[in-house]
Amino acid sequence: MAAVTAPAVAVAAPQKLRLPPLAWTSAVILALVTLGAIFIPMLLPASDGRPSPEQFLPPGSPSHLLGTDLNGRDLLFRVFIGARISLLVGLAGALVSLFVGTAYGIIAGYSGGRLDNLMMRAVDVLYAVPRLIFILLLVYLAEAPMRDWLYTTFAGTKLAGLAGYTKIVILIIALGMIEWLTMARIVRGQVLALKSLQFVTAARALGQSHWKIITRHLLPNLAGIIIVYLTLTVPAVMLDESFLSFLGLGVDASQASWGTLLSDGAQVINPIKSYWWLLVFPAVLMSVTLLALNFLGDGLRDAFDPRRRER
Repeated sequence: MAAVTAPAVAVAAPQKLRLPPLAWTSAVILALVTLGAIFIPMLLPASDGRPSPEQFLPPGSPSHLLGTDLNGRDLLFRVFIGARISLLVGLAGALVSLFVGTAYGIIAGYSGGRLDNLMMRAVDVLYAVPRLIFILLLVYLAEAPMRDWLYTTFAGTKLAGLAGYTKIVILIIALGMIEWLTMARIVRGQVLALKSLQFVTAARALGQSHWKIITRHLLPNLAGIIIVYLTLTVPAVMLDESFLSFLGLGVDASQASWGTLLSDGAQVINPIKSYWWLLVFPAVLMSVTLLALNFLGDGLRDAFDPRRRER
């Protein structure tokens, strides 16, 4: 019996990806920020955080290009260390959102009927739950048990240090579990449109299993919109993490992220003496990164949409 394959139409990716110049520029900026987050802290001397005579040095010093903070720590080093954590939380949280939202949306849209209605009403209920309360509850309930489990499981090994990153792991899970709702709705809508097309009907008539129809026909046609939404979810997760860290509810102060750096910078801005560089440089790098992610997402959306490509 001949196999039925999904057509190249619908929402499949274009054979040759054509991005506008702004999207390519954004991709280059993101690559540079990522490489800087990986390699720049390796090239700069780390500070132990103790106060030193070099505290509050202004930018321009040969040894401290972006200046230093209250404890004499090099701001360039801390900005790119913060980029590591912010990018990690943003990407990992977006991936959690992608997997949960895609699976949920496909099941709801493909099943239809009462199950679809029940699942989407559950999404509506979750939309009504305040994000901050959900994250605080998850951190409060899961942080101590997870830290104790890591200490007990990896005691005496190099992996015991993972216990110090418990809050980051919980933030990734929490932010991913609140950002998947929109993804689920988008995927469900696409599946409802796709499953009524002829190639899905033919696959059913030929006796293909539901799993094969989903993996061989629906998922390939959903790849474009999933990739686009992933690039738009990363900045949303990063903004949530930065907001929580700015309020002191996110990443621990000892583990710099862009949110904690902005919080530190805001505390030293006053009418008498303003150490502006502690706020400006993290804010600029974070803003450029978020703009690049949004422009790249817009470019990918246009590239994967055949109607936009024709226009």
